[in-house]
Amino acid sequence: MFSKIQINLLAFAFISIFFELNSADAIEFKCQPTPADMEGPFYKPNAPVRSSVGKGYQLGGVVKSAKDCAEIPGAKIEFWLAAPDGNYDDEHRATILADQSGKYLFECNVPPKYTSRPPHIHIRVTANGFQTVVTQHYPEKGSPKGDLLLVLIPSERN
Repeated sequence: MFSKIQINLLAFAFISIFFELNSADAIEFKCQPTPADMEGPFYKPNAPVRSSVGKGYQLGGVVKSAKDCAEIPGAKIEFWLAAPDGNYDDEHRATILADQSGKYLFECNVPPKYTSRPPHIHIRVTANGFQTVVTQHYPEKGSPKGDLLLVLIPSERN
């Protein structure tokens, strides 16, 4: 058996290592990673490459690396949202690639409420050397456009 002193020393060592590892991870990122959000049941891979699935709302921004805030050109961004009638369909899915500056612009209908959920656009971002992130954008009521910075975590942290 361990004595109380040994248990306390082991606990202190574990806590110290835990906080040191978590602090190192936090310091490593110069840009705050995009928080994950629900993928939902309506994601389908291989959405058509197109920048518009309707009119009335524009979502734009930049895709960056959490490590150094560098732009990620060519990042693949998939969007899906409910149609104006509140149903998900293939006409409201799109894939775009970020340009050489990591910028993107997507145009769609103003997202409607879906059941009891607020209006939202689902987003899935992938890029070589980075972890995939699935998130959502919640437009401000009455605004015809939004800005969303998408920040990805490198696959391997050095």
